[in-house]
Amino acid sequence: MKKHSARVAPLSSYSTQVLTCPVSEGEDGSESHAETLASEASGEQGQCQSCAATILKVLSGLLVVVFISSSWVGTTQVVQLTFQSFSCPFFITWFSTNWNILFFPLYYSGHLVTTREKQSPIQKFRECSRIFGEEGLTLKLFVKRTAPFSILWTLTNYLYLLALRKLTATDVSALYCCHKAFVFLLSWIVLKDRFMGVRIVAAIMAITGIVMMAYADGFHGDSIIGVALAVGSASTSALYKVLFKMFLGSSNLGEAAHFFSTLGFFNLVFISCVPLVLYFTKVEHWGSLSTLPWGYLCGVAGLWLAFNILVNVGVVLTYPILISIGTLLSVPGNAAVDVLKHEVIFSVVRLAATCIICLGFLLLLLPEEWDSVTLRFLAAFADKKAEEHGEELTESSVHTRSRSRANGAVSIPLA
Repeated sequence: MKKHSARVAPLSSYSTQVLTCPVSEGEDGSESHAETLASEASGEQGQCQSCAATILKVLSGLLVVVFISSSWVGTTQVVQLTFQSFSCPFFITWFSTNWNILFFPLYYSGHLVTTREKQSPIQKFRECSRIFGEEGLTLKLFVKRTAPFSILWTLTNYLYLLALRKLTATDVSALYCCHKAFVFLLSWIVLKDRFMGVRIVAAIMAITGIVMMAYADGFHGDSIIGVALAVGSASTSALYKVLFKMFLGSSNLGEAAHFFSTLGFFNLVFISCVPLVLYFTKVEHWGSLSTLPWGYLCGVAGLWLAFNILVNVGVVLTYPILISIGTLLSVPGNAAVDVLKHEVIFSVVRLAATCIICLGFLLLLLPEEWDSVTLRFLAAFADKKAEEHGEELTESSVHTRSRSRANGAVSIPLA
């Protein structure tokens, strides 16, 4: 005879109805079994969706890494090609920075395509201008916040181009990777970030690589000047990033697009006088506008804009560490182009300096909790090995007992 049991429900207006409806064990068991199967199916589906999302994020990240590395290598190589017929680095910097104005229009076009809730350009512009504060972008904030970043941006790119006139693309891109170490040192001193011994080691390695790069040609000639210019570019880049974090904090893609377009507009309005001064003083002199290599200039500006867009979009689409790796991969990319196209022969000292700088860059990518994560991994690995060893001992003892029984041996317990 089947026993009847009642479900216990919370005390509510629905409780009395449930309590007065007894359900047999068979029905209850079938329902619970169905619920178990449904929960297992939903759990498996959730795991599949999570795995698919992770795989998609990694694949998109690898694709972004390739594009970032290719755009930066292309920018560096096209700049050197431009110098063969037009050696005016500040004009190239000014012209390329003006293209940053296109960042926000491109972002807004993507916003119209990918989102259902459409906003007018003015509404989106005001929403993204919150990076400057709750009041948005005012004339005072435009000058106060944009001017220092525009100057640092121009200095970084100008020094980078000057270094390319003295050194190979491989050397300059490797020295520029030292900006990661400078960011850590400035963040530790100014922003009071957490001290990490491994990052101090990485900073020392970066400095060692700089010294070795300067020593490669005996601390004289164009080499030492090129190294100083490249290190100056890395230093101003690090200062730009630390000040951005200090005054503006983190930003989303729309705010970054707004900020870059504002930089480009500031450059067009206030920095345009500098190329004219350099032209009339014949520091950077060029002929008529029709004789300028507009193809190369537009190529440099387009690749530079693509690099900046990919860096900011990549942070949204994938893991930020992959973006840094994409920048690092520009070093072997430039080395391949220098060897295959320009037939550059690297000395042992330069190769060692490049490898040391790149290794220091990779150490700086380690997360803050890397030591505890490593210890937990080693402990889990040791526990797994111990369990496997214990299972092997158990299997061997069982095998020994079975053999002794088959041979007729009898174990007599000790009294």
